[in-house]
Amino acid sequence: MKIKRVRIEIKGLDEALKEAGEVFEKLSRGEHVQKKEAVYFSNLREMRKVLTEKRMELLKTIKDKKPASVYELAKILHRDIKNVLQDITYLQEVGLVNVTETRDKKIPRVRYDKIAFEVAI
Repeated sequence: MKIKRVRIEIKGLDEALKEAGEVFEKLSRGEHVQKKEAVYFSNLREMRKVLTEKRMELLKTIKDKKPASVYELAKILHRDIKNVLQDITYLQEVGLVNVTETRDKKIPRVRYDKIAFEVAI
């Protein structure tokens, strides 16, 4: 089985804009640009706000237990469903969780096996 990895990077606005400009120049010249899938934060403090211990536990539980719903996930974690739903929504917004909605439930999934952190210094 191939291990899929999501990268989490910390880089400032200047660096992000420089990288975007380089990509745009390559595209305008007709060059191929390799797709880079990552989640970016501007600093370590912002990353820590998102990737709390409870949210990391939530991600691991989704990956390992594959709950059939957010309700089931909350039961596994022994947490209030409202708080779990808030965390799922937030992690979905930053691209770390996918949610499939059916008529009567929301099914959380992660599409990777590892998270790789990269900090520019």
